[in-house]
Amino acid sequence: MKTAIVVGSARNRGNTEQLSLEVASQMPATLFNLSDYKISPFDYEFNHIDDDFLMLMKELLSFDRIILASPVYWYSASGTMKTFLDRFSDLLKVNKDLGRKLRAKPAALLATGCDQVSAPCFEEAFKLSYAYLGMTYQGMLYCCVEDDIDISNYQHQIEQFIGALHAK
Repeated sequence: MKTAIVVGSARNRGNTEQLSLEVASQMPATLFNLSDYKISPFDYEFNHIDDDFLMLMKELLSFDRIILASPVYWYSASGTMKTFLDRFSDLLKVNKDLGRKLRAKPAALLATGCDQVSAPCFEEAFKLSYAYLGMTYQGMLYCCVEDDIDISNYQHQIEQFIGALHAK
């Protein structure tokens, strides 16, 4: 199964991207960093059709599974990831043919944060969004990281997460 991992973080090469790179290397998967794209905020007039959102979505839809990766910022997704998610509204109103291609597509979540356990509201926002889009949620890998990530401390969790994805 071809997997895309979409990283949305305010810090390149930060904890979330390092975790995503490790997961990608073990699956294998292709990494997409939202900081490499110009994605404008959602607007009700749909004036931003010339940015990189549609191009990126067309590429992501060629994958069998999509994993979104975000640090936990104030109990929710990063601003970068939230802007990307907001633009999914384009797929419901203007580019419905692309939006329909999300239906039944497996989806998962990677996250890092400083709390021992992620607040339920963080994961719930993604689960509800995936459900609304008709995607099949496969779970979350959350890693509590106080400072810079030492990926070796999370190998068991990563292996369990990947195993669970393959089992579904």
